[in-house]
Amino acid sequence: MDLLTTISDMRRWTNEARSRGETIGFVPTMGGLHEGHLSLVGASVAENDKTVASIFVNPAQFNDKKDLEAYPRNLEQDAAKLENEGCSALFTVADEAMYPAEHETWVDVDRLPDHLCGLDRPGHFRGVTTVVTKLFNIVDPHRAYFGWKDAQQAIIIKRMVQDLNFSIEIRCLPTVRDADGLALSSRNARLTSDERQKALVIPRAIENAKDFYRAKKRSRQALLSETESIFQGAPGLSVDYISLVAMSDLEEASEVAPGTMLALAARVGQTRLIDNCRFTEDRSCSDS
Repeated sequence: MDLLTTISDMRRWTNEARSRGETIGFVPTMGGLHEGHLSLVGASVAENDKTVASIFVNPAQFNDKKDLEAYPRNLEQDAAKLENEGCSALFTVADEAMYPAEHETWVDVDRLPDHLCGLDRPGHFRGVTTVVTKLFNIVDPHRAYFGWKDAQQAIIIKRMVQDLNFSIEIRCLPTVRDADGLALSSRNARLTSDERQKALVIPRAIENAKDFYRAKKRSRQALLSETESIFQGAPGLSVDYISLVAMSDLEEASEVAPGTMLALAARVGQTRLIDNCRFTEDRSCSDS
C-alpha cells in the first residue's frame, strides 16, 4: 500500500492510475477505523482496480474543540487495517495543506443540513461538504463509498454531487453492527462498559421500528410515541431528536411509508450516537 502525504503526490498517483485505464474507488475517513469503514474498503476493492482511503480529521466539521481533540487517532494501526483489506493507497495530509491561512471558500448545501443533526451542530455539514469536495478534487475517483449509518451525511453528499455535476458514482452501503446491535462508530470507543449497556436502547428502538413497519402500521405519531417510550425507560441517556423524515428532502413525513426514515440521536454520558431505519418498498424496512 502506498502512503501519500501531500496533495501533489496524491494527484500524481491518480494520474498514473488513470493513464493505465484503471478505475479508482475512494473511501474518505477520519480514522479510528472499524469494521464499518473496512466494509466500504472491501466493497471498493471488489468494484475497482485501485482503492484509495483517506484519513483526515477535518477540523471544519467540529463544533466543539474538545470533541476534535478527543477524536481517536492511530495512523499506524489504521494503515495496517487498510493494507490488510487490500487498499492500494492511503492519503493523509496536514491540516495546513487542506486549510491554508488564506482559505476562504466553502461548499454549502442549502436546505438538507437544516434538519436532524444539523440543528444541533451548526456549520457541521458545511465542513463535511467542503472537505469532501476538496478530497474529490484531489483524489479524482470514479466511485466514492459512504455508509448509511450516517444517513443525513450520505443524502447531503449525493445531493452535492448531483448539483455540482461531479462525475463520481456515490455508493452507500449497509450499516455494520456489533453483535449486541449497536451501530459501529469511532465514538463507541469512548463508552464505558456501563455506558455501552445503556446505549443498547438505541438499536432496540431501531428493531422496534422495523417490527412496526413489518406489521403494516403507518401512523407517524404511533411510531414516534413508541420510540420515545423506549427511551423514557432508559436512565443515563438523553435524546437529541427522534424524527420521521422523507429521505428526499429530510422534511418531516406525514406517515411511515416507503422513502421515509426514522432517525434519532442520543447522548450517553459525553458521547453522542446516531442511528436510523429506512423504510423501503423492495425490503419491508432497512437499517442498511
